[in-house]
Amino acid sequence: MDGKARYDNYRLVRVTLKTDDHVKLFQELEAESDSYTFYGHARKVGQDLTIMVAAHKIYELQDLTERYNFECKVLESNIQKLIDEEAATIKPKDTPSSDFDWNHYFHLETIFSWIDKQIAENNFVEGFQIGSTFEGIPIRGLKISKKSGNTGIFIDACIHAREWIAPAVATYLIDQLIHSKDPEVVDLAENFDWYFVPVLNADGYKYTFEKDRLWRKNTKPYGRCKGVDLNRNFDVDFGGIGASMDKASYDFCGSHAFSEPEALAVKNFLDENAKKCNIRTYYTLHSFSQLYMSPLGWSAEPVKNYEDLKKIGEKAIEAIEKTHGRVYKTGSAIETIYPSSGSSRDYVYTNYDIPIVFTIELRGPPDTPTLFILPASEIKPTCEEILNSFIAALNEARRLGYYKSN
Repeated sequence: MDGKARYDNYRLVRVTLKTDDHVKLFQELEAESDSYTFYGHARKVGQDLTIMVAAHKIYELQDLTERYNFECKVLESNIQKLIDEEAATIKPKDTPSSDFDWNHYFHLETIFSWIDKQIAENNFVEGFQIGSTFEGIPIRGLKISKKSGNTGIFIDACIHAREWIAPAVATYLIDQLIHSKDPEVVDLAENFDWYFVPVLNADGYKYTFEKDRLWRKNTKPYGRCKGVDLNRNFDVDFGGIGASMDKASYDFCGSHAFSEPEALAVKNFLDENAKKCNIRTYYTLHSFSQLYMSPLGWSAEPVKNYEDLKKIGEKAIEAIEKTHGRVYKTGSAIETIYPSSGSSRDYVYTNYDIPIVFTIELRGPPDTPTLFILPASEIKPTCEEILNSFIAALNEARRLGYYKSN
């Protein structure tokens, strides 16, 4: 057998849970049927929930809508159409690094060759490797450092395989920090050391190009199932709220904390370098929902510098809106998106002296009809608004006294 997963006439819907019966119904549907793909779990009355419905279940859902009287809005009637349209914006695997841009999506091989090009052409750029994936692919990083003694910033992207806009934004940030003449960008390039891992989940990223566009996890087998949600595999409230011990679940957290080499690689890198390299800021790039989220995801208890992180987040989302008009929300993860345990964001904040920690959920909005299949025409605008958010966020953190050693 050869070929890719197809989603012909799979429908994307947004339902509103107005009663306890609605919550119970969708909890049962998720538990009992793999023909409904949930993007978030049914948790409470008043919640909006996005679900992808297999073609043969569309009329069942319509029947349930009438019987249970819940709101159901169709966002997209054929997911495969989105995937087919996106295919025209993917450059071939053998695309030379000189043709790299932010108007197309690129295979892992091209991203790696583009990284090599930046290292070869710039004496203040060097490569590093934080580990290897389950399948043996190097988890590659790139460091930008123009002078000694800088505060460090660590950024990873694509911990979830299908979130293609995340590596695009990471590579754009790299490109701008290397090449931009904008004084505000030059300031960031000269006064911080930058550590990027543009494709943390390299196995999964390849899998989304070659097998299943909507794959989320890594590719390590667990019995008949495949893959772990790497952003549930960190040792912070492991296996708690918003994570699953069910190997078939999209948010399966793994057999134990750091069971997955990709998550362990982040831990090992920060264990060795967080203090030595004075890393005081951590960002992890995701999609979608347009959120700028601080810790925590597993507890509603505010972290010690919650108010500062709120101020930094507000400056960031203000800069985003000024760029292209996109509206993001900011706040702790548990108050902006949904409860989750075992995330890299919460682990980094809890275990290292790294006080500035954010997850960015990139475009589109929570009710986007395109899911993770962001049109290529939106890559560049997304990159531009996120660069401006970094300028605003880091300047606010400086104003609040976080980088006084710079």
